[in-house]
Amino acid sequence: MERKIQSVLYKWKAASKRLPLLLQGARQVGKTHSLLNFGKEHYRNVVYLNFESNPELHAIFDASISPGKLIPQLSILSGTNIFEEETLIFFDEIQNCERALTSLKYFAEEAPAYHVAAAGSLLGVALNRSKYSFPVGKVQIEHVFPLDFEEFLWALDKKEATSIISECFHEQHECALHKNFLDLFQLYLSLGGMPRVVKEFIDSRDWDFITSIQKEILFGYTADMSKYADAMESLRIAAVYHSIPSQLAKPNRKFQYSIIKTGARANTYESPVEWLAASGLIIKVQKCQIPELPLKAFTVSGYFKIYMHDTGLLCSKLGLNNEMISLEPLQIDGIKGVLAENYVATALQFNGFEPYYWESEGKAEVDFIVQNKKGEIIPVEVKSSENVRSKSLTEYNKKFKPVRSYRVSTKNFGIENNLVSIPLYAMFCLKP
Repeated sequence: MERKIQSVLYKWKAASKRLPLLLQGARQVGKTHSLLNFGKEHYRNVVYLNFESNPELHAIFDASISPGKLIPQLSILSGTNIFEEETLIFFDEIQNCERALTSLKYFAEEAPAYHVAAAGSLLGVALNRSKYSFPVGKVQIEHVFPLDFEEFLWALDKKEATSIISECFHEQHECALHKNFLDLFQLYLSLGGMPRVVKEFIDSRDWDFITSIQKEILFGYTADMSKYADAMESLRIAAVYHSIPSQLAKPNRKFQYSIIKTGARANTYESPVEWLAASGLIIKVQKCQIPELPLKAFTVSGYFKIYMHDTGLLCSKLGLNNEMISLEPLQIDGIKGVLAENYVATALQFNGFEPYYWESEGKAEVDFIVQNKKGEIIPVEVKSSENVRSKSLTEYNKKFKPVRSYRVSTKNFGIENNLVSIPLYAMFCLKP
């Protein structure tokens, strides 16, 4: 599958002041596959070293993390010659070896001619670092997410569709293939963007097997929780994660600790929420009281919403039948409204935004607000196809007068009084 991370890898390889590369992301989003494919296509050879499956690696790094001593041993262990500038040294599941992660600092300082890349699923989680420091400033960190809708269309061999959608977005004229693209988007909404799931759909169209893959991925995430946290903390992490469907099913999506269990307190579950956000399994969207730069400075402590990083996995957790979701007409209300809002959160994150939401004394709420590279603060409202008028967005616009507002719905492209209508399938066009 063609992935957008490939363009990042090209630039990294060609950089004159290249640092070791660190790919972060939830498990099974395609980090390993992307790096291996890139290495095989653009290097003389690849030395692949997995810290989860190869215990001998840990002993090597326990002895020394100096590149001068590591390179000969890694060459012998892998049975492969390692060449400066021509070999990709790939450390996979690096979160399992703190010393290996720290060694990236010394590759940057002492051996910059070696091309070193690493991938891991829980690198940002503080709970998993106890002895050795993170190589701050000595690595290039990039994030990998599930396929967005544009990548999904690429996988379906519909690349021309993305060009048509992009043209309509930039010129703001109605799309003649609107209904066709909505149908494709609805399919994406139910499948999600996990590479294994998408590949299985392309290969077999077997919905039962697709559902089983999604459940297997979710089980693996739960297993990670017990692997990288102590017993009590892993139970709390799992409890927060399992509460997501109930949190999103409420009319008000604001996260409530009482939904986890009766009497649950913030001081008990704050850390599990942060653990899940750092691991990439959820997107935490905080409330912003005043939409001024920088948005982060005006967040309200204790008020936030959480979304899952993939709509297909959310469907699985909700117990929804993926085939039925894809066959029914796309009316973004009820549970499909939940899926659409979750999708917009993932699309904003994928595109490089940090989404927040705005609320006015509990009377009006705009689903998302974001800031772009120009410093503009833009509200993004997700609406149903039957009712695209929003009292909340109207109140926000009167109060703060943004340069533009975005309404994301099943409606076609259009613009009126700085209100830009974006079909759900065109979210990949919205850039910072």
